[in-house]
Amino acid sequence: MRTLIYNARIVNEDKQFDGAVLIENEFIAGIFEGSVRPEMEVDQEIDAQGNWLFPGIIDDQVHFREPGLTHKGDLYTEPKAAVAGGVTSYMEMPNTKPGAVSIALLEEKYKAASEKSLANYSFYMGTTNDNYDEVLKVDYSKVCGIKIFMGSSTGNMLVDSMQALETLFCKSRVIIATHCEDDPMIAANLELEKERYGNAIPASRHPYIRSREACYASSSKAVALAKKCNANLHILHISTAEELELFEAGSHLNKKITSEACVHHLWFSQENYVEKGNFIKWNPAVKKQSDRQAIIQAILDDRIDVIATDHAPHTLEEKQQAYIDAPSGGPLVQHSLPAMLELVHRKELPLEKVIRKMTHSVAELFQIEKRGFIRKGYYADLVLVNPNQPWTVSKENILYKCGWSPFEGQEFKSKVITTWVSGHAVYNNGNFDESKRGMRMTFAR
Repeated sequence: MRTLIYNARIVNEDKQFDGAVLIENEFIAGIFEGSVRPEMEVDQEIDAQGNWLFPGIIDDQVHFREPGLTHKGDLYTEPKAAVAGGVTSYMEMPNTKPGAVSIALLEEKYKAASEKSLANYSFYMGTTNDNYDEVLKVDYSKVCGIKIFMGSSTGNMLVDSMQALETLFCKSRVIIATHCEDDPMIAANLELEKERYGNAIPASRHPYIRSREACYASSSKAVALAKKCNANLHILHISTAEELELFEAGSHLNKKITSEACVHHLWFSQENYVEKGNFIKWNPAVKKQSDRQAIIQAILDDRIDVIATDHAPHTLEEKQQAYIDAPSGGPLVQHSLPAMLELVHRKELPLEKVIRKMTHSVAELFQIEKRGFIRKGYYADLVLVNPNQPWTVSKENILYKCGWSPFEGQEFKSKVITTWVSGHAVYNNGNFDESKRGMRMTFAR
């Protein structure tokens, strides 16, 4: 099967140019510069009409909730929402029920994804205070990395033993992704808020409970451990200006310690709690507008290496509870690319930088094989976007199993038209072709 996408505005490897891409079966077979259709025989041709063509987005941090939490989301519904948003590959977290802290449990998730997921997939190996022997046995050419919760989150997989942390950091031979918040500090902050508000704590107090000091204390601890052990550390969802001091500017290819920014920390700030309440309750918390601006600046100067979502759905009923009972997290994969392109339209970020941080940098950092670039011989993971087709997020077009989005009512200027996963047009103008499933990603390690 040969498909030619021509008359596209290709954005790839920090450049923009008019051109065409030839897909043969699962792979990119050719890339051609120029707005004129290349002369060749194909089975299908698509006039991109000058729309943007990107490598498929790779999200290095999602929670798709299977097994055990499938009333919130699962390995069919959330990847389906992802491909509708241009996300062709994802790396899913281990804090399910049961947690993916053994090879057997991890492989059960891979089997489920092979049967259900419309996007390509990988799953992190989870860690506990005492499962290092199991972590060591994993074949990391087939598993994206290790996840350590240095701050507790959904699933209660906190690793708080210093001995366990040192063992994991000093002996692990693969990238370590961390959630960094200091639990004792958070617990003390929560008690102070309870004394003030009782059980009626407003959501606006979330950034004071999950405080900036708690973030910095844990992130700086992780960085110190990584330096001591010469480990490959990737700190997820940076939320404060202070934490950015821990990272060096420049290419991730020259670093052992890297970092990620999430869409919600790039979009929302504390003022939004008044309107959104628990619907923007995440861990780490959305903080000040000055933090948002500092994170954007860190993307520009390459202290931040990756943009992801931390997609973590909960039901509407769960989120509508009182602050103290409402879980943290929200759904984002369907809207991450349109939201980041909106920041491009606002001239807060350049288009090439957004695409690099959501595709190339992820692929290079995790050593993903043959994905993340528009290159001959690579898998044809592609997304075609109309940059000037406004649409509004509404209940009717939300695909998450939970049925809501923090972006409801938001108009985006850019719309995903078509998404190809390994050469298969899985999504096109609101329609899905579910005849093929995504593939298990592999890693050059």
